[in-house]
Amino acid sequence: MKHFEVIKTDPSCGARTGRLTTRQGVVNTQIFMPVATQATVKAVTQRDLKECGAECLLSNTYHLYLRPGLKVMEHFGGINGFMNHDIPVLTDSGGFQVFSLSKLRKITEDGVIFQSHIDGSTHYFTPEKVIDFEKSIGSAIWTCLDVCVKNPATRAEAAEGLRKTMNWAKRAKKHFLEVTKDMEEEKRPLLFGIVQGSVYTDLRKQAAEAMAELEPDGFAIGGLSVGETKPQMLEALQAAIENLPKDKPVYFMGLGTPEDLWDCAELGTDMFDCVLPTRNARNGQVMSEDGKYYIKNACYRLDDRPIDPECSCYCCRNYSRGYISHLYKAHEILASELMSIHNIHFLINQAHKMREAVAAGKFREAKKAFRERYFQDRH
Repeated sequence: MKHFEVIKTDPSCGARTGRLTTRQGVVNTQIFMPVATQATVKAVTQRDLKECGAECLLSNTYHLYLRPGLKVMEHFGGINGFMNHDIPVLTDSGGFQVFSLSKLRKITEDGVIFQSHIDGSTHYFTPEKVIDFEKSIGSAIWTCLDVCVKNPATRAEAAEGLRKTMNWAKRAKKHFLEVTKDMEEEKRPLLFGIVQGSVYTDLRKQAAEAMAELEPDGFAIGGLSVGETKPQMLEALQAAIENLPKDKPVYFMGLGTPEDLWDCAELGTDMFDCVLPTRNARNGQVMSEDGKYYIKNACYRLDDRPIDPECSCYCCRNYSRGYISHLYKAHEILASELMSIHNIHFLINQAHKMREAVAAGKFREAKKAFRERYFQDRH
């Protein structure tokens, strides 16, 4: 069964549209995936996610393993039953969280030993265990355990992390095949391999070629958008994409500013996720076609316009900037909910506009128009 179909590629660049078929449903690309780290998108209900047009969510193996735990996930029949939500979920392997959140950690050839950021208890992740954990979670798309290196990393550090990542990916793929061998093809989860290599283009090329030989169902670009310069990010991404097969989806992990989505989609990236829309909403920042701004600023106190006059989300259909500014200053929870709904809708809508631009063969023109308008202060 072919799980991914490229619908159209823009003749002027690498931007493309596609259709990814998972056991939980179809995902149209390009796509922005809201982040439900702990089986919830912060301050946003499943009802609102559907209205925003969400087709896939991102959740995290590390967090779900620690809390609520795998027994709870299994009891509810997996993450979809637990959340009472029927769209596909992609689970990150937890490699980045082990690196960034663990109080103590030790990376070995076999896996990683770490202490929980919640209670300090000791845990052990191996490539095989992570596959088992994702089976318990029941997500539609699984990822292989990877090694995340610090930023900036020396070339030697990046190369060593890549070596372990590739060895672990081979073990994960082998165990994945064992775990899923009795599943019918349409009920089988998909496995994405994570391409590492830091900002070193030769390592990214090496990682892409090695991961392609492993033949996963898709490829995730990890270890970027973590503080490197924009040219470094785009060069590393391009080095990876140029050496990946064109008949499988490419997912950029943790990318969330609209300008970055447009830039990386132009190179051929299909899927994105980030906590940015909800995190920024909680800090009072909203996005609009005319740029981003802070709702607490005094100029919005008497503003009767919606956050974005061109937006059709629930927030923009029903509430004014003045009202949301009041809610935010009064520390009302509703402010975070409404701005989160809007920001998620905005990024999902950007992905829709990318698809339309590819379909029309005018991606670069659409990107240029977006940037010219977004970076002008017209509020």
